[in-house]
Amino acid sequence: MFDLSMSVGELIARAFVVYIFLFTCIRLLGKKHVGDLSPFDLIVLLILSETVNGSLIGDDKSLLGGLISAATLLFIVQAMSYATWRSKKAERLFDGTPKVLVRHGRVNRDVMAQEQVTHSELIEALRREGHTSLTKIRFAVLENDGSITVGVRVER
Repeated sequence: MFDLSMSVGELIARAFVVYIFLFTCIRLLGKKHVGDLSPFDLIVLLILSETVNGSLIGDDKSLLGGLISAATLLFIVQAMSYATWRSKKAERLFDGTPKVLVRHGRVNRDVMAQEQVTHSELIEALRREGHTSLTKIRFAVLENDGSITVGVRVER
């Protein structure tokens, strides 16, 4: 139960490599695919369940191996959270930046293509917010969590 079949360093390295790999893959997928979870939350949910199952720890089926991998993942999450709290540059790197899909009623097709948001998805998001016309939209922003925030022009 407590006998490790590989070194503590290898367990930590495996957890770190898997985390970085999954984080990179999810960031490359874009915001739309993440949904309501931040990339960090999603990664923790995906990896923690697998950690105790042994997927990150190779042939090591010990309790201690799973606990070391889980502790490594939680440490990485805390370190990333601290870094994004302390540094705007780290926040932009790890969390990304919101993308403007519509500005003053005009759709930014380049950003929509880059983020793989279709016109029908944009219109659906506008309808959810109670808007039926693009011409009255001041801005629509794809947030870091994958949601779309809409601002309406104020008529004077």
